Amino acid sequence: MTQTAPTTPLRVDDEQKRFASLDPRTGEVIAHHPVHGESDVRAAVERARVAAAFWDDLGFDGRKARLDAWRKVLVKRLDEFQALICAETGKSADDARTELALVIDHLHWAAKHAPKVLGRRRVSPGMLMYNHAATLEYRPLGVVGVIGPWNYPAFTPMGSIAYALAAGNAVVFKPSEFTPGVGVFLEDTLAEVVPEYPVLQVVTGYGETGAALCAAGVDKLAFTGSTPTGKKVMAACASSLTPVLVECGGKDPLIVAEDADVAAAAEGAVWGGIFNSGQTCAGVERVYVADAVYDEFVKLVVEKVKKLRPGGEPDADFGPITMPKQVDVIQSHVADALDKGGKALVGGLESIRPPYVEPVVLVDVPDDSTAVTDETFGPTLVVTRVADADEAVRKSNSLPYGLGATVFSRNRGEEIAARLRCGMVSINSVLAYASVPGLPFGGVGESGFGRIHGEDGLREFTYAHSVTRKKFGGLLNPMTYERSSRTMRHVLRLVRLLYGR
Repeated sequence: MTQTAPTTPLRVDDEQKRFASLDPRTGEVIAHHPVHGESDVRAAVERARVAAAFWDDLGFDGRKARLDAWRKVLVKRLDEFQALICAETGKSADDARTELALVIDHLHWAAKHAPKVLGRRRVSPGMLMYNHAATLEYRPLGVVGVIGPWNYPAFTPMGSIAYALAAGNAVVFKPSEFTPGVGVFLEDTLAEVVPEYPVLQVVTGYGETGAALCAAGVDKLAFTGSTPTGKKVMAACASSLTPVLVECGGKDPLIVAEDADVAAAAEGAVWGGIFNSGQTCAGVERVYVADAVYDEFVKLVVEKVKKLRPGGEPDADFGPITMPKQVDVIQSHVADALDKGGKALVGGLESIRPPYVEPVVLVDVPDDSTAVTDETFGPTLVVTRVADADEAVRKSNSLPYGLGATVFSRNRGEEIAARLRCGMVSINSVLAYASVPGLPFGGVGESGFGRIHGEDGLREFTYAHSVTRKKFGGLLNPMTYERSSRTMRHVLRLVRLLYGR
């Protein structure tokens, strides 16, 4: 039975400065959480500063032991964690289980690989500095602030939290006001295995709490959310020169080339566009299909999508729209597409019954429609016929976003992927790059900058520390006022000999 969406996502108790997280499926109160103000956030960062020193002193092996223990606690309590995610986001049980499987895998990878990626290693000094030893290591920044989203309230912020912790930092995490309980669960479970100091603290509240975190003296701020909010975060951090990692939205394309496995492409497009109610920054929002396979592809997509239904029960194909105001965005995009001549092969405006949106498949939508140019964040697919894969590439690269992309092609996948302006590409699958812990995740353009996951994700929360040590006196030393003119002639002669051919 379709439920009526609450008029506001949260209820606030002004006297006690609390707010309630609500189940978007029913509007029921899940729990109350404090609204942390500026002084609360600064106090958390000060506590984190002390915790960071303790955490750094444990070394890689000590931190790995604690993070491995945390992973085991999370695995033991997966059912409880999954139920909480479903309650706060409304997503289906399987969508939540998928998210948590990724959380565990990435936590394991970060703890295991941090010593090799960040630990001290020798660097060749080169021919001119042959009498020196050179080493490089990556040191933790200290305290990392993380502002997380509601659509993947565990997996996305853990892409920063787990990697920052593995690198030796303490973390202050501000979860979305729609999913505060997920953040508290992470904080509490880590405290079970690290009782000495609060290496992970959670501050809850609204945008003001996030703004306070930006100004609280953290050594880096990692943000995931919309592009407009990402710009505000950057502006807030600029005054204190706080470095930022910004992972914003996308309008990710899926290309179906002339030689694609059409059945596999249709399956991938439907899942990539509809799972988690389409509330995925790197989900499929635009589909460009070569004319030679267009009709077959559309037929298969329509058949598959017509079988899907949203619902509040655990085994539903997908859940409600978590953030009520996003329903208005979805509705406006569908309406704009239809007003400009697009056709709905599945669904339409009647599919939008808050808090649920049934799948919508649109074709013949003009390129200037908001359904094509702006992030919809709903269970919609815009399928566009193109002459060939080359035109698909041009259209894919036409927007300022550049997060991820998907290519289906039997023989040209690598070639087409190389021409796409984005941070990540999956060939003959959807979103595979997000499931590979060793691959960096992030975009370009209005999709943001910086990387989580992989070696780049570990280094993102460190600074490079370079050291040289003179081992013995050299025959040539140009770095002294005691040098002779002959020294410089010999140095230049050596440069010409080594590098001039």
